[in-house]
Amino acid sequence: MLRSVMILAVCAMPAAASLGLWGGAAAQEQKAVDQSQLPAVSVAEVKRGSFTETILVTGSIVAREEVLVSPQIDGYRIIELLAEEGDRVKAGQVLARLDRNALEAQLAQLNAQLARSDAAISQARSLIVQNEASQKQADAAFARARDLVKTGASTQSIFDEREAAARTAAASVTSAKDGLILAQAEKTQIEAQIREAKVRLGYTDILTPSAGLITRRTARLGAMASLASDPMFRIVTKGEVELDAEIPEAYLPKLQLGRTAIINVAGVDERRGTIRLISSEVDKATRLGKVRIFIGDDPALRVGAFARGIIETSSSDGLGVPPSAVLYTPDGAAVQLVQDGKIMTRRVKLGLRTADSVEVREGLTEGQFVVARSGTLLREGDRVRPVITATTAVSEAR
Repeated sequence: MLRSVMILAVCAMPAAASLGLWGGAAAQEQKAVDQSQLPAVSVAEVKRGSFTETILVTGSIVAREEVLVSPQIDGYRIIELLAEEGDRVKAGQVLARLDRNALEAQLAQLNAQLARSDAAISQARSLIVQNEASQKQADAAFARARDLVKTGASTQSIFDEREAAARTAAASVTSAKDGLILAQAEKTQIEAQIREAKVRLGYTDILTPSAGLITRRTARLGAMASLASDPMFRIVTKGEVELDAEIPEAYLPKLQLGRTAIINVAGVDERRGTIRLISSEVDKATRLGKVRIFIGDDPALRVGAFARGIIETSSSDGLGVPPSAVLYTPDGAAVQLVQDGKIMTRRVKLGLRTADSVEVREGLTEGQFVVARSGTLLREGDRVRPVITATTAVSEAR
C-alpha cells in the first residue's frame, strides 16, 4: 500500500511541474499582449548639437554706387559712340563724341578777335606815347608864354592860346590811357570767351568720371544731346554690387553691421556678403525695413536680378528637440517627456530656433525622449509604447 502511494506521488510531480510552466508562459504572453495594445507614440531623443539662427531676406541686386553720365552742352549731334552696355571702362575714358564743328568755328572767330584786341592795345600805347610828347611840347610853350606875359613881351591872347593847347594835350594823354584800359578790358573779355569755348569744345567728348561697368546706354548715333533727357550712360562704380533687401521690423534689432550673409541668385553659385547698411526707418505700410548686403565686383551677378539672403544672427551649442515637440501653453513652453513608458509634462526654457529644431536651455537632459509630435491627445500619466523616429533633433550650423 505504501509503495502505491509513493508511485502516485512521483507521477503527480511532473504533472504539477507542467502545469506551473504553462501558467508562467501564459502570464508572459498576456503581458506581451497588453504591451502591444498600448498606443504607439513617436519619440525623439534629446541630443546635443550646434545651433545657428538665421533670417531669410529677399530683394534685388543693385549697384553699390551708380554714376549717371549726361551731356554738359545742349543741341549738338552725337557723331560717335565708343562704349556699349556691359563694357568695363576706366576713369576719364571717352564714351561718345558730339559734333564740334560749330564750336571750332566760334573758337577761330574769338582767336581773331583776340588778335585784333592785341593790335588795339598796341595802337593805344603808341597813341599814349605820341600824346605825351605833344603834352610835353605844349607844356613848354605854355611856360614860356607865362614868363613873357609877366615881362610884357607877349600878349594875353597868346598866353591863353598856349594854356588851351597845354590842357588839350593833357586831355589827349588821359584819353589815350583810357583807350588802352578799354582795349585791355576787351582783350580780357575775349580771353574769357575763348576759355569758355575751349571748355565747351572739351564737353564734346563724353567722359566717364570713374571706372566701372556700363549697365545701360540710351545714347543713339545721330541723336541730339540734351540736358533734359535721360542719362546717356549708367555706370556701376568699380562694378561693385550689393543686395538691397527687405526684412520684417521684428528682426532689425538682431542685425549687426559687418555680419556675414549667404546670397542665392538663380543660376549662380552661393555668394558671401557682409551687411553694410541697416535702415533706421521702417515702412509704415509694409512694416519692413531695408538692409544693404555688400557683395563686391562679381561679373556673374546682374543688376536688377532677384536674390535671397540668409543672415546668421546668433549661434550656440545646446540640447535640441523638434519644433513639433514643443507645446505652447499660457504658462509657457513645455514638452511631453516619455519616461518608464509614461507621459510626463515638463516646462522648458527655449533658446535659438532653426527650421528643424528648437534649443532647450532648461528642463531636459541629454538622452531623454520626448514625444516628437505633442498634442492634446496625450495626458499626464498616460501609458504609451515609444517608437524612436529617425528624424534628427538638432540642426547643425550652416
